Amino acid sequence: MTARAFITGLSGPTLTANERAFAREARPWGLILFKRNIENKEQVTRLVGDFLGVIGDRDTPVLVDQEGGRVQRLGPPHWPVYPPGAVFGRIYDRDPEAGLAAARLGARLIAADLLPLGINVDCLPLADVPVEGAHSVIGNRAYGHEPGKVAAIAAAVAEGLRDGGVLPVLKHIPGHGRANADSHERLPVVDTDRATLATTDFAAFRPLNRLPLAMTAHVVFTAIDPVRPATTSATMIGEVIRGFIGFDGLLMSDDVSMGALSGSIGERTRASLAAGCDVVLHCNGRLDEMQAVAAQAPELAGEAGRRAAAAMAQRGRASDIDVTAARQRFAAMMTGQVSA
Repeated sequence: MTARAFITGLSGPTLTANERAFAREARPWGLILFKRNIENKEQVTRLVGDFLGVIGDRDTPVLVDQEGGRVQRLGPPHWPVYPPGAVFGRIYDRDPEAGLAAARLGARLIAADLLPLGINVDCLPLADVPVEGAHSVIGNRAYGHEPGKVAAIAAAVAEGLRDGGVLPVLKHIPGHGRANADSHERLPVVDTDRATLATTDFAAFRPLNRLPLAMTAHVVFTAIDPVRPATTSATMIGEVIRGFIGFDGLLMSDDVSMGALSGSIGERTRASLAAGCDVVLHCNGRLDEMQAVAAQAPELAGEAGRRAAAAMAQRGRASDIDVTAARQRFAAMMTGQVSA
């Protein structure tokens, strides 16, 4: 059966009977995992396998936010700690080739952690470009403050993930770097003029417009749409994301349960899809909200279905890697003992 245009979370480390019934009936396109879903390798593998068994499609996207730094859902003692994105930016400033090599290898190692668990999509890289005075929600997650540098490191991260058989998700398009609030809590509003946005925030995403998947920013850009955040703005998606940036991959909303959006969960779902998102992301694992999203999500067909199929078709086999040797090399890169 055809999947429907949403990605769902789950409540905990096992698939409950109600969630099993929901997944079977609602047919979400994908699953996203959070720390509440993760205990150890065997448990995560079992959870993912149970979900895929209910869905009946082993190629279903299974996502996680595994950036490193503050945003790392899998961590010790079962998985390594990875640095935040700013670390790669600092290495890049000393030696661009070394910075790109480190970013690429770090992402390849993340993929090596994820793929054996059945996780085949990572919500990474970021192409957000922070500015002075912006909220710290992006902060050191970003690769730098210059769009060319950010785009180059983001491309290396995407390459590393794909080399490991994991698809990247570009975020937060068309930019969260200027946000004056944490969109998990309230709606950020950016008053910067369009010309400046085009040469800074939006410019970092343009070289990455061929990536298969991207996630929107719950941010209002008043110079373009003074009312609606990018996620629910047909103007932002049509003119900026699809137009100026030229992104033609599958576009998913950021989490529609976040505090930045207004209205009921059903209204947020409808607004995101009507604006041009192909798929809605819902993360908190609350079954009543999951059901409300599913009730508004159509079958993933037409242009959205084409983009979804094209995105998943880009996931190739993981290259061979000596993980132990690669981890040693990566650690040496982090301490400056080796370069590219």
